Amino acid sequence: MHIQTLHTERLVLLPPSAACEEMYESFYTDADASGPYGGPLTSAAAWSRLAADLGAWHVQGFGVWAIARRDAGELLGVCGFWQGKGWPRELTWWLLPQARSAGIAQEASRAVIAHAHQVFQWPSLETYMNDDNHAARALVRRLGAVVTGRRSFPDGGERDVFRFPRSQPASEI
Repeated sequence: MHIQTLHTERLVLLPPSAACEEMYESFYTDADASGPYGGPLTSAAAWSRLAADLGAWHVQGFGVWAIARRDAGELLGVCGFWQGKGWPRELTWWLLPQARSAGIAQEASRAVIAHAHQVFQWPSLETYMNDDNHAARALVRRLGAVVTGRRSFPDGGERDVFRFPRSQPASEI
């Protein structure tokens, strides 16, 4: 399967690869950084998350991209789509702590949303997060998403579901 590389003004979104192992380990073994994503994890479990993200592209035809700075190639996090068994598909992202509060998640999310509409031809896109994840809730609102309801999820939790409007054409996809 060919996974397209996406480009934005400051970023390159690359297919995940073994080169991401150190980034995944750094993120998932950091309790503060990875708490909303089930962390902290052991190094072996972080590697398993990377392997699952790689496999998602082959099993489901979509997944996350690794985010890198366009000028330096430094890996910053991931952004794309996730769907675990029994879960609805969602836009997701995570960033290393040093990459936060710089608009990177927003820039990457705009690119993957445009890709999903234009290339995957998905008619709608959603995301969800825990109620106390205020930063993620603020980001999806900045991206134009609106709450369309509240759902129960396989982990027993209830979450608001946000839907994104159809995106404008991305000039560099």
